[in-house]
Amino acid sequence: MKQSKFPPGWDLERVKRVLAHYKSQSEEEAVAEDEAAFEMPGQTVMEVPTEIVPAVRELIAKHKAA
Repeated sequence: MKQSKFPPGWDLERVKRVLAHYKSQSEEEAVAEDEAAFEMPGQTVMEVPTEIVPAVRELIAKHKAA
């Protein structure tokens, strides 16, 4: 059996907690959570062409590392 790799700070228990959170949400709660994400100060939501997503992720990673 292949061991799954998790991002830094994540483990199987954290994944299970996140899954349980989203599975237990009502549709209204899920919509409210999504809408709240658009209102977060210091954050911007935008659409980018799929083909440039890897480049955008790389820029974000470099920004966080700086």
